[in-house]
Amino acid sequence: MTASTATVAVRSGLADVRTKLSDRIGEPALRVVSGLAGLLAVALIIWIVYTILHDAHLAISKFGVGFIGSQVWNPNANNGVGSFGALPFIYGTLVSSFIALLIATPTAIAIAIYLTELAPQVVRRPVAILVELLAAIPSVILGLWGILILGPFLGNHLEPFLKSFLGWIPLFSGTPSPYGMLNAALILTIMTVPIVTAISREVFETTPGELKEGAYALGATRWEMVRMVILPVGRPGVVGAVILGLGRAFGEAIAVTQVIGNATQIKASLFAPAGTLAAQIANEYQSANPGLGQSALIYLAGILLVISIIVNVIARLYVRRVRVR
Repeated sequence: MTASTATVAVRSGLADVRTKLSDRIGEPALRVVSGLAGLLAVALIIWIVYTILHDAHLAISKFGVGFIGSQVWNPNANNGVGSFGALPFIYGTLVSSFIALLIATPTAIAIAIYLTELAPQVVRRPVAILVELLAAIPSVILGLWGILILGPFLGNHLEPFLKSFLGWIPLFSGTPSPYGMLNAALILTIMTVPIVTAISREVFETTPGELKEGAYALGATRWEMVRMVILPVGRPGVVGAVILGLGRAFGEAIAVTQVIGNATQIKASLFAPAGTLAAQIANEYQSANPGLGQSALIYLAGILLVISIIVNVIARLYVRRVRVR
């Protein structure tokens, strides 16, 4: 055996030893690290839920479930003790988020279809990057833009226009204002569109090419191919994208606080000032009374958490049903 052959044999033997040691150490290490990461996520969720329940206990014990249906929010009532209710903020959260989703979903799906099926190759990447950059804009900047640009445009132009033609509908009645539900919903729309667009585009790009070619071979137009192939195949992914966007809309606080008007009221008009759960917490927590006041705000946080969980569970059940079909 020559020296070079012996060297190769030694190196091969060392490589085999390292491989065996890696297998013996790496496999258990992978299991331990992965298991700890999963346990950490579960423990974090339990910790968050416990903290909310613990800190909201004072308000829960005093107001009970009636807190959800009460429309009064007055920290100075009852000789400074305060009187609190969550209904106006639940209403504002649900209405503003679902209006945003109603506008953002078709817009985002249309953008995703354009980027995957219609746009020239030289345009697709730049447009996709620009759309996704909307998600990188800090919410406080979007809120400031809503105050300086969007609010005056709504109060002076769009809302008077809508009122002149649709004022007989309660949604478009009332006095036009730069601060209100419509402004908040449009800001949430801008924040939701890039999330839904990015995920929907990735879902549409995974549609098998043979399905598209089969549709074209049967004489389908591009619109028919999109309607009968891309949208049905991508439906579970799109639903997931919409739920992620809805979660962003539910939890947004800073931008909404800047433009919604922060009023404790329930009005049918989209022009009227309103409030949301997240905006109320962000707006008042630092100045709230350390006792019942802060506990009531944490109670609002618990309600927001429950709403988010319910929406996600419904979405998962729907996606599972679609996949089974």
